[in-house]
Amino acid sequence: MKTLKMRSSAIAMTALALLLTSACGKADTTATTTSASTAPSASTAAASNKPAEPVKVIWWHSMSGELGKAIDKLVADFNASHKDVQVEAVFQGTYDESLNKMKASMDTKNGPSLIQVYEIGSRFMIDSKAITPMQTFIDADKYDVSQLEENILNYYRVDNKLYSMPFNTSNPILYYNKDMFKAAGLDPEKPPTTYDEVAKAAQALSKDGKSGASFAIYGWFMEQFFANQGAEYLNNGNGRTSPATESQVNADAGVKTLEWWKQMVDNKSAANLGRKTDDTKKAFLAGQVGMTLDSTASLRGIVSGADGKFQVGTAYLPKPEGAGDGGVVVGGASLYILNNKSEAEQKGAWEFIKYLATPEVQAYWSVNTGYFPITKKAYDEQVMKDNLVKYPQFKTAIDQLHATKANKATQGAVMGVFPEARQIVEGAIEETLAGKKAPKDALDAAAKSISEKLATYNKTVK
Repeated sequence: MKTLKMRSSAIAMTALALLLTSACGKADTTATTTSASTAPSASTAAASNKPAEPVKVIWWHSMSGELGKAIDKLVADFNASHKDVQVEAVFQGTYDESLNKMKASMDTKNGPSLIQVYEIGSRFMIDSKAITPMQTFIDADKYDVSQLEENILNYYRVDNKLYSMPFNTSNPILYYNKDMFKAAGLDPEKPPTTYDEVAKAAQALSKDGKSGASFAIYGWFMEQFFANQGAEYLNNGNGRTSPATESQVNADAGVKTLEWWKQMVDNKSAANLGRKTDDTKKAFLAGQVGMTLDSTASLRGIVSGADGKFQVGTAYLPKPEGAGDGGVVVGGASLYILNNKSEAEQKGAWEFIKYLATPEVQAYWSVNTGYFPITKKAYDEQVMKDNLVKYPQFKTAIDQLHATKANKATQGAVMGVFPEARQIVEGAIEETLAGKKAPKDALDAAAKSISEKLATYNKTVK
């Protein structure tokens, strides 16, 4: 997830059908042999002594602003140290825009060798048959994945195979205003951890025209609340034992969450500021909201934005008292290698991916973006240690990731219609908080609509 929330537009099923029927196979390579009885010409011999041209890898990404500058630095450093492979990073707009451009490019030579795709595009990328699974390169190279964070890898593994390499990774945490906590008689060093505790703290914080809490209406948060309760969002093992056919957003985990959320909005201890995470973030930084939810990737910006005004505290994502074993699901994006490129380009992309996963590069990436390092040894780098001293709040995010229990719930749901599903869930939350529908009724309707879309998608894939 980027710091600024990217809204997901619906992926047209007709485009999917076109993609699945397009020629996505690996590019053919034809070897040219010289007859043993024919001596090479002088010009051919001279040409054979020329240094080989470096392999060019085109990387499509969706990182803008400061994140884009960090990308450019990584690419420049790689190119300076790898003369045989040269990477060109090309910004392609939002995740949705980039994915749609990739689909349109599949029958041409204009597409990328490597593409960054948001986590909810995972099922679609696998079903598209447009990629070479990352596991292919890992196995051929005997690459040691144990050096990488297991709870991050888990999301991108399907059928025990890694299809992509995690790149920018985040999860949500609770941010709170320590100064407001003190003023309300709450212990700023003991943040709330359960739904009930959050509700009580929100009431205590709601005074002088300020709201105790505000959470953006974001489908990602509902997915996280499910995982934190150890509850699966989709049937068939969250769509991992076999393709999902039904949404379970109307299960007890969802109803409990929405009832808790609505109760706080109804008693005015929580403000409903709509779907944009930026709006809740601005209200929090203005000191108008005591608690909010946001991505770990927003941490540096939030702490810096509050500097001189109030002290920011961080806590784990809350859950109901007595909820099952769970934790957070990783958000963000991963990198896929396209299979309609030459073997040389694909291997070049793999070399770049290995470079990105080194401890030094991961430490630089984390410190300059706020995303988690995917490599464990990145935490041993001095720049990473210094960053944790400067932003001790980030330790909450690291501890929450490591405390997450590995199961199908925390591995995360996968479905080909995830962008549409998020929009549907956000609509259900919106209707509930506005008093138009009861939580169960709104989620029942959302589950039915998502399940219908899954049925259509599954037929198209077949």
